[in-house]
Amino acid sequence: MSDPSAVSKSSASTRVRFAPSPTGYLHIGGVRTCLFNWLWARKTGGKFVLRIEDTDQERSTPESFAVILDSLNWLGISWDEGPQVGGDYGPYTQMQRLDLYKSWAEKLIAEKKAYRCYCTKEELDAQREALKKANPKANFRYPGTCRDRTDTPAKPYVVRFRTPSSGEVRYVDKVFGEISTPNSAQQDFVLLRSDGVPLYNFGAVVDDLTMKISLVARGRDHMVNTPPQILLYQAFGVEPPSFAHLPMMLAPSGEKLSKRHGAVSVTEYRDQGYLPDAVLNYLVRFGWSHGDQEIFSKQQLIDAFGWEACGRGDGKFDPKKFLAIQHEHLKSSVLTPDDVYVDYLMPFLEKRGLTGLDRARVKASIYTVRERSRTLVEAAEALDFFFRETPIFDEKAVEKFLTSASAPLLRELSETIADITPWDEKTLDVRVHAWLESKQIAIKEVAQPARVALTGRSASPGLFEVLSVLGREASLERLNAAVQVATSKG
Repeated sequence: MSDPSAVSKSSASTRVRFAPSPTGYLHIGGVRTCLFNWLWARKTGGKFVLRIEDTDQERSTPESFAVILDSLNWLGISWDEGPQVGGDYGPYTQMQRLDLYKSWAEKLIAEKKAYRCYCTKEELDAQREALKKANPKANFRYPGTCRDRTDTPAKPYVVRFRTPSSGEVRYVDKVFGEISTPNSAQQDFVLLRSDGVPLYNFGAVVDDLTMKISLVARGRDHMVNTPPQILLYQAFGVEPPSFAHLPMMLAPSGEKLSKRHGAVSVTEYRDQGYLPDAVLNYLVRFGWSHGDQEIFSKQQLIDAFGWEACGRGDGKFDPKKFLAIQHEHLKSSVLTPDDVYVDYLMPFLEKRGLTGLDRARVKASIYTVRERSRTLVEAAEALDFFFRETPIFDEKAVEKFLTSASAPLLRELSETIADITPWDEKTLDVRVHAWLESKQIAIKEVAQPARVALTGRSASPGLFEVLSVLGREASLERLNAAVQVATSKG
């Protein structure tokens, strides 16, 4: 939409947006903001718009743009409209909308609500320096040099907003309640740079207005931007959207969360073996609660979400709690059904060199690690031995448990279970315990040597789980190979 006069007031239906800048990784704090908007759109049957604010051309990169899309796709956060890219919607980008910003700026100039400012950077820097010398504590404000200028010299200019000198901006924030700011606290801020690129407040308002955004939900660090944006809406004669400012996500120390406090990008958690729904589950609790419930599926979040349950207090990032929530999602076959678990697990097995695996075999194995593995990386490591022809042996475990004394026990164990039918946990358990009782042997005497023989390590899932998943042929081969190793130590 390029005609400023064609815009009506915001649609009655919910329209929200997420507008990241492609200047680096997608920060989990940004994902929290994105999530709240997305949940509200899904809860209300509204539209969720993705807009990439790429006006910082020095720092914006195609790689960062791709990371944003990749991260949101992995999280399962889809957007509802945008430029067509093949059969899908791409996000809006600001650098493709420069003509739009120019036309809206010209509208304000024509109505005497904005003006061309020809002051050079050098002139403004000199004024700023002079003020600093006169009063080191003073904050420089543009003095309105070009506010009433009538000439139009042939030189570069920026477009400035003619900020009212009296009155105030008042709005009711969905989280923080009524907020008021005197217009005297504002200055004549820049709308367009001399190259036609909009500054943040102007670009955001024109985009939100033309996209008919009904609610702007963002971090409370953006509260300083809301008064000038509302002034722009008023200048355009359009009702502003509603606003919801969210508490901040802080480091454990109380500082702004950054990379030096640990992993803060979506892709880092993906690579560490976190599930996307677990990431969303943890992030939603920064600024929102639903009674004492801690664990949510994505659909439960959609059903339960509402702004009335948002708090105002900032939250401190807790990696241990994050991992605990992740573990709950991995443990639960309701939150993470077996087939979904396998989908996410397969790439981590492939990273260990285990390629071409049969999905059915992988699916049959995951129950052995559900309770123990906190991440998909841990699950892949724990299941590794199932899918190798020969397990990778821990030499210390071999030295300690595959001894000459264990050789006859491993041989008898192999003979005892060789003809078991059906080959399953229960039958194996009954047969082996009957054999142990007849020999008056404690299970611990055979379990550890058998565990090392079958898995190559001293810590693994239970003996009968391992035997059942490995199958008869592989189990017997590994036990018999271990007998040879143990016998050779005699």
